[in-house]
Amino acid sequence: MNRKITSMDVAAKAGVSQSAVSRVFTPGSSVSEKMARKVRDAAEELGYRPNVLARSLITGSSRIIGLVVAYLDNPFYADALQKLSEALDQEGYHLLVFMAGNTQGDVDHVIESLMDYQVDGIITASINLSGELAERCARAGIPVVCFNRSVIGEGLSAISSANRAGGAKIAAFLAAAGHQRCAHISGWQGSSTGRERAEGFAEGLSEAGLEVHAQIDGMFDRDTAMNAAQTLMQMPEPPDAIFVGNDHMAMAVMDHLRFVMGLSVPNDVSVVGYDDVPMAAWPSYDLTTLRQPARRMVDATVQEILTRITTPDAPVRRIEIDGPLLVRGSARLPKEAP
Repeated sequence: MNRKITSMDVAAKAGVSQSAVSRVFTPGSSVSEKMARKVRDAAEELGYRPNVLARSLITGSSRIIGLVVAYLDNPFYADALQKLSEALDQEGYHLLVFMAGNTQGDVDHVIESLMDYQVDGIITASINLSGELAERCARAGIPVVCFNRSVIGEGLSAISSANRAGGAKIAAFLAAAGHQRCAHISGWQGSSTGRERAEGFAEGLSEAGLEVHAQIDGMFDRDTAMNAAQTLMQMPEPPDAIFVGNDHMAMAVMDHLRFVMGLSVPNDVSVVGYDDVPMAAWPSYDLTTLRQPARRMVDATVQEILTRITTPDAPVRRIEIDGPLLVRGSARLPKEAP
């Protein structure tokens, strides 16, 4: 058969009404076990699948959460996406992923497309959302939760790691190891994560009586980070430690320092990252890094988006989740723990 199988076909095959077929495939509807078995057997034989989007027009719920992400080059986001999908699936929701550039025009276009798909909620990851678009989502009754981003203004819940505290922990660790020239290859300074980690690092160094030796925006990009490492190490007084704004860049920096510049990590310069992606623990990197608690961040994000779906007037929450510093072999060790 070349035409699409409909609920009418299933009803005719099972010898029931079309409304009975609809009830069988609507979660929570009242239907006898005998009726459900008859309908599902007919549907399986015919190859019928219910139209979820059409059903959403009746129920008012698509059971779909839209995720907008700027890039998946960073392994942290690939891992978080998998965890988000699994966590939402356990709650009976599906994840619809859209990629967006980090320009406001790209983000706005993608969010508008998601609204056309009648999603029940939107999670944004690694992007910045304009206040105007957030207000449009609110008017449409679509809750938005920001993952791994802080937000400016009211109206949006946000879940992130404790970025400032993490940057300060790294600064304290490097200072305790006797480093005097601590540089920073930051994450994109147009993002809250990049800014907050840099601010925390500067504050932590200040508490130890030090200043940031030099800072270059790595843009969360591997090539940019490698060029930044080259620039830093060619300074008249090169840094003796570099905090890199995420592991994705930090591993590129380590490769450049060792294989292009012929330097030893950590003997010539210590390198510390942020995220603790699985590759960070590989023996070839053995990267000291601040762990983002991805599982706890995902669980909090899912809880928040579901709360806002069921209780639109629930208070907006800004949640920061602290993570530990994982000490490995890419950085000189303090004589005593900071």
